[in-house]
Amino acid sequence: MPPTVLPPAAAASAVDPEAILGRQAARESAARTYARSLPIVPVRARGMTVEGADGRRYLDCLSGAGSLALGHNHPVALQAIREVLDSGAPLHVLDLATPVKDEFTTELFASLPEEFARDARIQFCGPAGTDAVEAALKLVRTATGRSGLLAFTGAYHGMTAGALAAGGDSTAGTGPGGSVGRPVRLPFPYDYRCPFGLGGPEAARIAACWTESLLADPKGGVEPAAGMIVEPVQGEGGVVPAPDAWLREMRRITAAHGIPLIVDEVQTGVGRTGAFWAVQHSGVLPDVMVLSKAIGGSLPLAAIVYRGELDVWAPGAHAGTFRGNQLAMAAGAATLRFVRAERLAERAAALGERMLARLRALHCLLPAMGDVRGRGLMLGVEIVDPQADADALGARPAAPELAAAVRQEALQRGLIVELGGRHHSVVRLLPPLTMTDEQSEAVLERLGEAVHAASAAHRTVPAARAGECG
Repeated sequence: MPPTVLPPAAAASAVDPEAILGRQAARESAARTYARSLPIVPVRARGMTVEGADGRRYLDCLSGAGSLALGHNHPVALQAIREVLDSGAPLHVLDLATPVKDEFTTELFASLPEEFARDARIQFCGPAGTDAVEAALKLVRTATGRSGLLAFTGAYHGMTAGALAAGGDSTAGTGPGGSVGRPVRLPFPYDYRCPFGLGGPEAARIAACWTESLLADPKGGVEPAAGMIVEPVQGEGGVVPAPDAWLREMRRITAAHGIPLIVDEVQTGVGRTGAFWAVQHSGVLPDVMVLSKAIGGSLPLAAIVYRGELDVWAPGAHAGTFRGNQLAMAAGAATLRFVRAERLAERAAALGERMLARLRALHCLLPAMGDVRGRGLMLGVEIVDPQADADALGARPAAPELAAAVRQEALQRGLIVELGGRHHSVVRLLPPLTMTDEQSEAVLERLGEAVHAASAAHRTVPAARAGECG
């Protein structure tokens, strides 16, 4: 793929970025997030390149929190949007059938595992992934007549009440008076900070045994579960991939207990991890898939797809005014088709492996990089205090302040990244699937420089790890 070239610059000189940022700070809520850590005013974007009002250009490894599978303003998405606009078709249709929706649903079902799609049903939800999570929870509770939920440490499923309750952040709950109870929290395999002090396949086996034992124990205190919800790769939780064998065990256990398995593919779907859907790495067939972000081709769209036998709710049991976003469905259908035709999932797998190898080489040289991991083009670098003692598995304490400094140093070098993880100390890389080899090299170079500069400023000048790297 050729490098991205922005069209001739528009008259951005009339835009005062400092004034815009000042008005934003004065008028927007204290809950704003990205605007605090990324104080830029984007005015144009194409592919992986974003231009700020100050004329600076950045390589975007945030990609709308993973929404932009094809990057900014990809021609196939823009063309699909223009065709709908030029056709005179209605843009707001609630859940009425339209040719645009029919095309999107056909493309989506063609991308799903064949056995799953054969008897699947789809419910379009509100425009965000958290809306789809709420719909999934409501669906399985309606279908099973049970109210309990099984979820995992480190999970993130959205910001609405039910989705927050299913997440792993105890500080982001429903608050006093909230009506959504906490689910049973199960251990998620996390090699670098293994709760069992083991890491590797044995830790994943113990985590599965713990889950099976808890569900089988009549005195375990587990409310009968309507479902289990899991991310194939924890995104906000720090880019922690679920081991394939462990995920197959979760499928076996839930099937044995008649518990629907909900797979949250909001961030991992549409080729991001090197397969069209991340669950395909393990060969697991879920009962419910939660979809959003990239399925809308850069526009808001969310849906759940589920096995037909769960389709027992009454008309109107779940709705949403903007669940029929025609522009998003057109852009989404074009994106799904393009990703499949251009084999971008395979491209993400190959490029991701090369980037992981390069990151592991940097890890040997920069002690502040405690761990590198990921799948496809969903990569994470855990920033640690290199001067602190490591635990038995070699993990040093997380260093959130140093991670924030890395993010800032990266921005100064023209690289947009964000943080996640248990301690907000994991630098996350979510570049578009259309990233070129040259752009990937630039990302790695700028990130390495950022880690080095931040380490030096924090008086943690890096030196090669003795005995850890050949």
